[in-house]
Amino acid sequence: MENNILQVPGATLYYEIRGAGPLVVLVGAPMNATSFAGLAELLAADHTVLTTDPRGINRSSVDDRERDSTPELRADDLSRLLRHLDAGPAAVMGSSGGAVTALALVQAHPELVHTVVAHEPPLAELLDDRDHVRAQTADYIATYLAGDVVGAWTKFFGQASISIPDEVVKQMFSGERDPQDVADEHFWFAHELRASAQWIPDIDLLRDASTRIVVGVGAESTGQICDRTSAALAARLGVERITFPGDHIGFVDDPERFAGRLRDVLY
Repeated sequence: MENNILQVPGATLYYEIRGAGPLVVLVGAPMNATSFAGLAELLAADHTVLTTDPRGINRSSVDDRERDSTPELRADDLSRLLRHLDAGPAAVMGSSGGAVTALALVQAHPELVHTVVAHEPPLAELLDDRDHVRAQTADYIATYLAGDVVGAWTKFFGQASISIPDEVVKQMFSGERDPQDVADEHFWFAHELRASAQWIPDIDLLRDASTRIVVGVGAESTGQICDRTSAALAARLGVERITFPGDHIGFVDDPERFAGRLRDVLY
């Protein structure tokens, strides 16, 4: 594996390259390259695999930490990485906020991407109850910025319909924590989450793009907010959703099964 950095406007991007063959990009937001390591190692058997930390997260620094990380900015970062590598067009698997980044990349630079797998994009503005979801999002962001970290995460998981006992949430997000995790968390709540959740895709542009778009959902995500948002996106694009193993982070929990399913749909 090669570790590299690339200077882009307003940021220094950390990225990793594995393997050889057709280019596959694995991208998250706020998840960084480490979250995709297991999946990347499996795909690197016959692909060149690019993973990266999104701007402002972990090893990718930004010049101004008060500037929001928007899908458009992150898509521009990806386009610069792809041109720097000169190995495209690429297949891109984006998960969660990374799926939003990947869709924004298709809108801006479809020539760089032949296939996008948008795994559980949290596009809340496509939902019928978007006003309610938007208000919930504003509430838990405000809760976090007021200093109630456990309360913010409890509200977040409640909105997402992810069942985690309160005592487990408290154990996860209180006490002594890794400073980098705390910094990444703050950047996400303060400067990334809202822009991703409230991004509105240009459906006509996505439909007309040369890029093939696959909308993915976890088999164990039924009833969760990203189950609903991915269904809304697929309906607007006129495509059937593809089911992947696991839940929202199935590629972390079971990378081998996830890799097998991803290979089925990449080409």
